[in-house]
Amino acid sequence: MKEEEMTFKVMNDEGKEIECEVLFTFESDETKKNYIVYTDNTIDEDGNTKVYASIYNPGEDETKLLPIETDKEWKIIETILDELQNETANNGVEA
Repeated sequence: MKEEEMTFKVMNDEGKEIECEVLFTFESDETKKNYIVYTDNTIDEDGNTKVYASIYNPGEDETKLLPIETDKEWKIIETILDELQNETANNGVEA
């Protein structure tokens, strides 16, 4: 996946093609893996945009999204999402 590609398509469980938007990618110093965080812009029952994350290898010609399997990896992603959400909430709030 190239950096300028901000959307991609995946197949859901029913075989329907869904367009997803890349929110950000990063490499974890801790796990030495690359992660992609993305959304299909659907809303959950609480009114929040659904966000997903997967492991990917940026060096491959055809990007495969791999599942995140450890609580440690999920915690790393949750921490980054929380930091980004706090930064967004604080931009525009004057001290």
